[in-house]
Amino acid sequence: MNEPSINPDNFFKTACYFKSALVLVAIVLGWMVDINPFEFIIFNEQVVINGIVGTLPLCLIFIALNQLQLDSLQKIRQVLHQTLGPSLHKHHWADLFVLATIAGISEEILFRGVIQPWMENSWGMMAGILVSSIIFGLVHAVTILYFVLATAVSIYLGLYLDYDSSRNLLTPIIIHSVYDFFAFVLILHSYRLEQQKDK
Repeated sequence: MNEPSINPDNFFKTACYFKSALVLVAIVLGWMVDINPFEFIIFNEQVVINGIVGTLPLCLIFIALNQLQLDSLQKIRQVLHQTLGPSLHKHHWADLFVLATIAGISEEILFRGVIQPWMENSWGMMAGILVSSIIFGLVHAVTILYFVLATAVSIYLGLYLDYDSSRNLLTPIIIHSVYDFFAFVLILHSYRLEQQKDK
């Protein structure tokens, strides 16, 4: 088995710090383009329900893709197993929840809270969603297919920003966080099963 390209002992803290720093990036970028990243974070019960329901299609797609034996999907699974597996397998599910929540909050504040509205102000709503999603995909481009999948997920999150005809950044934050947590749990479950087989 290949050694992970990152230090497993430092990965969790480094990932939390790095993801948290994206909020500072969002604040600075928002200040530069005159956009308040936190303007449309509105707490209510309905947005929590919308967020949880909005996560279900992504989770089902993740499960379906995980069952396919395409070479390109297997390559993504291998990359995720080699990076996330050794780095997170000793952590409790609560740690995974913390990391997923930090990632969901920070990435959405940056991409949906600043970059998407900035692009929308310049080119209109659909172009704003598309351009910000391509940037999101490029940032997550582990492989070409992963870029396509990340871009598609970002478009989905961008559309959910205005779900129920009212802009609320909390909806994509919840979807992103819950989906990441779900993916972490499944990836680690699969990794641990592989480790047991190798013993």
